Order: sequence, then C-alpha cells, then structure tokens
Amino acid sequence: MSTTTAPANSAEARRRLADTLTADGALSPGSPWQRAFAETPREVFVPRFTLTGPDGRREVGPGAPGYLDAVYTDTTLTIRRDSAGTPVSSSSQPSLMARMLEVFTVPADARVLEIGTGTGYNTALLCHRLGADHVTTVDVDPDLTTSARDRLASTGHAPLVLTRDGTEGHPEGAPYDGILATCGVDRLPTAWPQQVRPGGIIVTNIGNGVAVLTVDEDGTAAGSFLPDDAMFMRARPEPGHTAPAANQYTGLVMNSTGDSRTERSPLPADQIVHATAHEIWMLHHDVLAMTLHPDGTPVHGLVHPPTGSWARITQDGDQVTVEHGGPRDLWAERLDLTAQWTSAGRPAPGAYTLTVSSCGTHTLRRTGTSPMSWTL
Repeated sequence: MSTTTAPANSAEARRRLADTLTADGALSPGSPWQRAFAETPREVFVPRFTLTGPDGRREVGPGAPGYLDAVYTDTTLTIRRDSAGTPVSSSSQPSLMARMLEVFTVPADARVLEIGTGTGYNTALLCHRLGADHVTTVDVDPDLTTSARDRLASTGHAPLVLTRDGTEGHPEGAPYDGILATCGVDRLPTAWPQQVRPGGIIVTNIGNGVAVLTVDEDGTAAGSFLPDDAMFMRARPEPGHTAPAANQYTGLVMNSTGDSRTERSPLPADQIVHATAHEIWMLHHDVLAMTLHPDGTPVHGLVHPPTGSWARITQDGDQVTVEHGGPRDLWAERLDLTAQWTSAGRPAPGAYTLTVSSCGTHTLRRTGTSPMSWTL
C-alpha cells in the first residue's frame, strides 16, 4: 500500500488497506471480507517480523519508525525461518489473502477448516465473517498455534486451534463446507477432499498457482487456478523440518562428473532453468534450480534430491554444454516443458485446470489454443 503520510492509528491503517485492496480488485466492494480487513488488527498477529529489501533483511517491531505503515503494506511479513534460512511462516500478502477469501465461496453459516494457522491473522478474518465456532484451524508447529490462540483470544475470537500435520486435515470435525490452505502443497492431500462435503470447496496453493476446486459426490476435486502466479511457504511434516534448498547442492552441481553433450539451445539457458511455467512448477516441483558464478561465468544447475539426479549447464552463444548424472536427464525434461510452454504463448496459471480423483491421481490440463494434458 502506498501512502503519502503515516497512518495515525491502527483503525486508520486498516481502513486504508481495505480501501486499497478494494480499489485494486482484490476485494469486492461491500463484501463481508472488506469489512473483515477493515476491522481486524494485523499488528496483533505480527508484533515482530522481518522484511527483505534492497538493503537486505531487517527486523521490524513496535516503536520502530514506520511500524504501522509496514504492517499494513501489501506485502508478506516473515516471522520464522528454518535452520537453512528458508522462510517457513509468515503473514501472507494481504492482496493474495483477499483474492483467496473472495473465491472461498462458502455460505455465511459454513463450517470451515483452515490449514496453516501461522500467525492467526487469516484465521481472524475467517472468524470475523463466519463466527469462531465455525472455524477450525491446524498447524504443525506448537509454538505457532499457542501464540495464535492467545492472539485470537485477545481480539475476541476462540476458534478450535489444533497442533497437527495439516496434510491430514481434521477428520474428527468432518465434513466441512470448505478447506482453505494458507500453505503450499505439491499435490492435493487425499485427506482433504474426503473431509469436504459434496459441493464444498478447497482453495490452496499448488505449484505456482492457487487452485479453486469443488468436491464432487464421488470425492473428485476439480476446478481451475486463479489468473496470476502465487506461492505460499510449503507445508511442513514436522516443526523442525528443513526443506531441501539449492545452496545445499552447489557442490553436487559444480564437482560431479557424468555424461556430457553440446547442443543448440532455442532460449537462453537461464530462461529455461528458471522458467516460471505452471507445468514446470507442477511436474518439476521437487527439482531445485540454481545459477552460480564461480569465475564470473554463469553456471546453471538443476538437482533432483530424491534421486540424486543433477545437471550442469553452461552457454556459449546459442550453444549449451550439458553435463548430467543420475537416472533423470533434468535438462532435457526442463527444455521440453519450457518449449511447450513458450510455443503456447507462456500462459499464466489461469489457463490451467486440475482434476484430482478420489484415489489421488492428478490431471493437469492447459486450455486455450495449445491444449495439453499431464497425469501427475
């Protein structure tokens, strides 16, 4: 949110945020979610956080210059990182939260399950609209659920807050009218559709998009993605989990030896390695990408930790030299997916649909003039 003067108080800051989200189209004028944003104090749920900008990472807390302005800026506020420095919990970008809540089309008396309590701010927005007795929220981290429970209570909300693996949902409270996940998953957990009544809705980040899925009578969940790219922090199986990160595998990329070949590249290697294609995020969800500069010359790398497969790519003009090892040829896979996406006009997530069968089979489809289908 861009302002010319700092807000005088929290109420003013909340109104400004709600007005900005409405003007930008994230909130519908007069919707119950607009009121929820205008009346829910975000600073209660993120008293301290970190922001990353051009000058690096800085911690912000009460009393800091511009504190309220920072709290009510339309940006993600990180509150926790794992041992490798990867963010694992935050208060998500309000405009993304707003868009997800607007498509979370449940009736006013709905019973809902939130996956990923985090700070509790999104939980408070749900409670504002639906009533706390209609909201159950789960998170794997006991420190987060304890803090969120206390902060929710301080704002007058007492939903059921549970500490457990969110991918398992909460079958004891099923069926729900909807599930809203504020964490990312690579595949829709089979437990979630089983805990939603027929006709109910699931809204969650899968790949680099937000899927909006309706559950059918037979347990199939099907729907489409919101138009733009969006990614949440990934669901964790346990509080101390450290997700694989590219910096853990730089040695594998730089020092390993394997098969080598030189070929012509239709696109610059960095555009292929770091392509934002939705099908790449869905099919290569566990492939790490990196670019290193050991002697000033870019060296691109791909790593698949589960199999130990790797690829090292260097470029000279339109020629790339590829060295790779392991059971998968990651460069060839990435090149093929990028070429298909590019020929289709580089569609955003909104051009895709997803169907998840009751047994968990995922079918991703790209619509439009260059339709494609993948079984995941």
